[in-house]
Amino acid sequence: MLRSAKGIIFTLHGRWRMTEKPLTRGEIFVVDDDPAVRDTLSLVLSAAGYRVICFADGAALLPVARARTPACILLDVHIPGKSGLDILKELHGEDYTAPIFMISGQGDIAMAVSAIKNGALDFIEKPFRGNDIVARLNDAIEAYARRQAGHAASNVATVHFPGREPLTRREREVLEQFVSGASNKEAGRQLGISPRTIEDHRANIMKKLGARNATDLIRIVMSAARGA
Repeated sequence: MLRSAKGIIFTLHGRWRMTEKPLTRGEIFVVDDDPAVRDTLSLVLSAAGYRVICFADGAALLPVARARTPACILLDVHIPGKSGLDILKELHGEDYTAPIFMISGQGDIAMAVSAIKNGALDFIEKPFRGNDIVARLNDAIEAYARRQAGHAASNVATVHFPGREPLTRREREVLEQFVSGASNKEAGRQLGISPRTIEDHRANIMKKLGARNATDLIRIVMSAARGA
């Protein structure tokens, strides 16, 4: 076990041997003014398969967060300039297209609770363990994607994806099954085709829409549905 930075503990054995893993889970934005915290979170989250983009303050985060959507944002309560709560409000908290976690010290709980009321998904209190925070983020990101998919599924038939190769009617049917949470087997049963064919359609859909992974595909559909 190794303690690094302020209030972060992570292990270098078992599931957290620091072997390089392919980056398949999308981006996470980390906002903290302590470079040691940024470095440690980057190390732990990268080992879990995420691409980590770090920011020292909210001013640096805002233009990037408005231009593209990460898997989630880890936002420290106390950062230079505008506070984490101020940044949360500027991103319109609950309406932002990715879950936002507030990072707080033990004396910041009241502020963290206020952040929840302003749209943060949850808060993470220091000190925390690296493997614990990864597990929480994995669960939260997947649950958030499933909830958003439920809202998007009924709109798939009419959603347009400007600048992308058009989807065929069958691809839209497969996409609707996917964002509603159906497995390849369940989708095949609904559409009367084999799970392997569903898998082929899904791969082609991801290629056409430029999705890197399943979570990314759901975010693309959600973004297009909001603009429809």
